Amino acid sequence: MQQPLSGVRVIDLTRILSGPFCTMLLGDMGADVIKIESGRDGDPIRKAGARVNELSWYFASFNRNKRSMALELRSARGKEILARMLQTADVLVENYRPGVLAEMGFDDERLRQLNPRLVVASITGYGTSGPYADRPAFDFVIQAMSGFMSTNGPEGTPPIRSAPPITDLVAGLYAAYGVVNALRTRDRTGQGQRVDSSMMGGMVSMFAYLTSDYLATGALPQRTGNDHPITAPYGLFSTSDGEIAVAPSTDEILLRFLTLIGLAHLMDDPRFKTNALRMFHRKELNAMIDEQLSGDTQANWIRRLNEGGVPCGKVQDIGEVMRDPQMLHQEMVLDIEHPGHGQVKMVGFPVKLSGSPCVVRHPAPEYGQHTAEIMRELGLAEDGKPLSSAA
Repeated sequence: MQQPLSGVRVIDLTRILSGPFCTMLLGDMGADVIKIESGRDGDPIRKAGARVNELSWYFASFNRNKRSMALELRSARGKEILARMLQTADVLVENYRPGVLAEMGFDDERLRQLNPRLVVASITGYGTSGPYADRPAFDFVIQAMSGFMSTNGPEGTPPIRSAPPITDLVAGLYAAYGVVNALRTRDRTGQGQRVDSSMMGGMVSMFAYLTSDYLATGALPQRTGNDHPITAPYGLFSTSDGEIAVAPSTDEILLRFLTLIGLAHLMDDPRFKTNALRMFHRKELNAMIDEQLSGDTQANWIRRLNEGGVPCGKVQDIGEVMRDPQMLHQEMVLDIEHPGHGQVKMVGFPVKLSGSPCVVRHPAPEYGQHTAEIMRELGLAEDGKPLSSAA
């Protein structure tokens, strides 16, 4: 089966999360991803997180559909081999701090000389230029610096981080998006280009109405916890045996919601006729809704409201999500055989392509597993003999 990126070779110099997530996405779409690893143990994530049968499932989940090559990039021979690889590659992805790749002898000019068709993707904390370019970056710091933490949590409480490393994932996702667009441009022009994706820039792009309203009015968004910053009622409400999340985002859906719970008359109440008034009287309105919902169970309200066209659900823990019948139907939990490590469960493919779907062609590799294989493909000796001067 020909996948969208079949025939595209990606040289992956990344480690930890943002870069490996990017290259995993490219590999899931069919690219041949060669993961270059150095040092005694390779990517540090190989030893991070829960390990089963000596395998980090964290590493396995973000490094499927890749081949691993052990290569010391600080050595002359390692650089010579990398140069040879780049001559025929389509994409290079790296998440070093800005300038490190150039220090290794692979600045933009050298890369163009090696392969003018090469797409070079750099994933950084703050961008490859500017006053913060040289700062070290980590997800928690970027969550703070980007403004993201300032918007989370209830009013009057300290800023709070998101549990998932969201800034890494957004940067990796944008990098993969940039790569496929650069490849499409290369199809027309024959020329590669640089793709820059930063953790901070990616997060800033995700604030939707929070930034648009600030830019329009100059008013900072207030923390509203589980209530919506610009719509009411909207949030978590209490039933007789647990909370439900309800999102009546338009007047039409709000009327359905209030009708189904027996509060349709509130749409004519002077306190609640407009969204602005409902925002002003939100605590009072939410209390009325809680009182009405307390007369029935969580499960019954979820069924009745969804059947009535009102978005509604419960707060599920990760265990419930991994067993959720909809997620199982959508194959969002995969069970992959890892030779030597048994069956490994991991999250599936969120993008479904009807004609060329994502597949796990092979599980995450052992460190250096494909070194000899890749050397043979490059026509290079495996016994340490020097390369020709062509590289």
